[in-house]
Amino acid sequence: MRIVTTLPSATETVAALGIEPVGVSHECDHPPGVEDLPSVTASRIDAEASSGEIDQQVLDNSEAGVYSVDVDLLDSLEPDLIVTQGMCDVCAVDEVVIENAVGEIDANPDIITTDPHNVADVLEDLERIGRATGREDRAREVRAELESRIDAVRNRTADLDPIERPRMAIFDWTDPVMIAGHWTADLVQWAGGTYGLADSGERSRPREWSDIREYDPELIVVAPCGFGLAQTAENTGDLTEREGWEDLTAVQEGRVWAMDGHHYLNRPGPRLVDTLEALAPIVQPELFDEGTPPVALEEVAVPFETLTDRRGATAEPKP
Repeated sequence: MRIVTTLPSATETVAALGIEPVGVSHECDHPPGVEDLPSVTASRIDAEASSGEIDQQVLDNSEAGVYSVDVDLLDSLEPDLIVTQGMCDVCAVDEVVIENAVGEIDANPDIITTDPHNVADVLEDLERIGRATGREDRAREVRAELESRIDAVRNRTADLDPIERPRMAIFDWTDPVMIAGHWTADLVQWAGGTYGLADSGERSRPREWSDIREYDPELIVVAPCGFGLAQTAENTGDLTEREGWEDLTAVQEGRVWAMDGHHYLNRPGPRLVDTLEALAPIVQPELFDEGTPPVALEEVAVPFETLTDRRGATAEPKP
């Protein structure tokens, strides 16, 4: 089966099923080697700009759309199946853009639209894609492995008293400030924290800074969507220069972390479980001081004050 994926999480899901797509998106970079596959999409946004500039570019391109599809290339790939998304037209090429492109090519591929809003949805998408590609057994195996790893974390934090769970805020954008939604509340709860700013499945959305100050998080994770650690380092002032930042409990107690939001927190695929396993020792270090997560913690998250060491880096380490 000839499969085209139009977002990184779909590429990683297909790869977990043992399939190499014939075409991917311009953002696909995992597993190693997929970045060399034909890219059927392009972005009208300068991804290296500041967070505020990117936000303005998105607004300026609201009519034309953030992404484009190389219709001629898509036609030449003769896809049998395209995996796209309907969750966010800013994060990746969405189903409407793909449907329009498919209307211009000779092939008549099936289209699977992923629209996950919590971890359960991500796991169900894995099985849906498995059924569509004839990899049902492999999909069940992968899901069982992921659920086993989730349970290993949840079992350690299940008996925590509410007072032992720090109030958390996870930012998936910094100008304007946005609180991470969707599956983030699941991950925080399982990792041993309290997430009072968004419920499981709730969309990410801008928040008033006064609301953040009133909530006064005891632990902050900064994980902008599309930003690795080096690019987050270039935009720390979005938060540190805000009135009252230094007064937040998390800042006072030195519990502010930066996370690679591009490769981990904001990719609703198999590596969300890697995100959970990296988050857990940050939230509850006394419960997760043994063993080694599948990826080195410093590749996923670092203390916020150490980000200055990464400022000006020309490339992110490949996960």
